[in-house]
Amino acid sequence: MRGSRLGHRLRVGGGVFVCALFLFPVFWMVLTSFKAPRDAFTRPPKLFFTPTLESYTAYLTFADVPGRMLNTVIVAAGAGLVSIVAGAMAGYALSRIRLRGAATIGAVILLSRGVPPIALAVPMFIVARQLDLLDRHITLILAYCTFLIPYVMWLMRGFFAALPRELEEAAAIDGCSRFGTFLRIIVPISLPGLIATFIFSVILAWEELLFALVLTSREAVTVPVAVAGIAADMTSGVNWSALCAVGTITVIPVVIFSLAVQKWLIQGLSDGATKA
Repeated sequence: MRGSRLGHRLRVGGGVFVCALFLFPVFWMVLTSFKAPRDAFTRPPKLFFTPTLESYTAYLTFADVPGRMLNTVIVAAGAGLVSIVAGAMAGYALSRIRLRGAATIGAVILLSRGVPPIALAVPMFIVARQLDLLDRHITLILAYCTFLIPYVMWLMRGFFAALPRELEEAAAIDGCSRFGTFLRIIVPISLPGLIATFIFSVILAWEELLFALVLTSREAVTVPVAVAGIAADMTSGVNWSALCAVGTITVIPVVIFSLAVQKWLIQGLSDGATKA
């Protein structure tokens, strides 16, 4: 009994330590966002100070955070939707349809994730400029799909492969087409996995910087670009309070979104782990 209690306490203590280790940078960012610029540079750092909203009020307007937040929501949601539709169909095709060279196709798509983003950003910029599509939401959505679709495809491929084939065979006997089977049978069953994958896709698109920095300039600028712009504008020194304030505003929607959909996220992850 003593050994069991000790092991339980060690596990709980280890979990608390790991959580504190990962959450400390977030805590420090939020704490610094309420400091005056002079308090952010004190040594040793101050844990007790007079909080101020100076950085929030000044840089919400300076960096046009509300407008750029709206751009980020549009782009992240659009890229997530396009990727989940295309990636789910591709994953189903690779897991169920007998294709010559299916393994090679899957491997090539997976290897595309290893291509450095800058190697794709420059050609995308040239093509978008030739088509007069720079600084557009649709351009950024399509650019994000280049790294989201392989991610969605491989996650859903494993999920679909674990489903029993008897369901599709029964649907085929009833006269359902391949696409009808996918739409009416597979998608409803796989809904938790689809939602979980969509959530991860939105989070990945939300925090992306390079493509947004290269392909936008004013109208479709996202929040990560705004944060980078604040750092670049500080010619006399980085205003860490301002950066932390904008960073906190950037993180809050993701946290709220994750808490709102945690039920489906946990269900999708647990279903995927059980079926795998």
